[in-house]
Amino acid sequence: MAEALVFDRMPSPLGELLIVADDAGRLRAIDWAGEERLRERLARSLGRDDFTLAPQRNPFGLTAALQAYFAGDLAAIDALPVETGGTPFQRAVWTALRGIACGTAVSYGEIARRIGQPKAVRAVGLANNANPIPIVVPCHRVIGADGSLTGYGGGLDRKRWLLQHEGAGSPQLSLAI
Repeated sequence: MAEALVFDRMPSPLGELLIVADDAGRLRAIDWAGEERLRERLARSLGRDDFTLAPQRNPFGLTAALQAYFAGDLAAIDALPVETGGTPFQRAVWTALRGIACGTAVSYGEIARRIGQPKAVRAVGLANNANPIPIVVPCHRVIGADGSLTGYGGGLDRKRWLLQHEGAGSPQLSLAI
C-alpha cells in the first residue's frame, strides 16, 4: 500500500521550500527544487516509489516552525519530529548532525569521530549530501577541516546564508575539527 505524504510550499529568504510530512506528523523531506526532483529524492530516501503526495497547508505545524526559524527563532526547529529513512550509516550521520549546536560548525572528520567511524570521512560527506531534511537536520553546519565551506545540495550561497543566520558565519565561528 502506498504511503500517504502531504506537502506544503513556503517562501523563504532562500527561495521556495517544499516541506513533506507523513501521516504521523514527522518531517520527511525539505527541498528547494520542484516537485519532480522532490519525488525522486523521496523515492531514494524511502527506498521505494509507492507513495502519494498531496498538498496540505502547514502540515502538523511544520511550516509554521520553519517560518519561525527564518524569522529569527532559531530553536523553533530543534524538536521537530523527523523520519529520514536511509541506511543505518546514513541515519547515524543524520542523528549526529542534529547534535551540532546552532551557531557552530564541525568538520566531516568530527562527525565521523562522533559516530565511532573516524576513517569514514568521505562516507560522512556522501551521507551529508543525501540528507533529505536540510535545515532541520543541519547538514549546512558541516564544513571542511580547514574551515572552508564545502558542498551543499542547496548551493554554497544558501549554506553561507544559513550559517550567518545562525550566527556561525562571523569571525566568532566555533569550529570543532
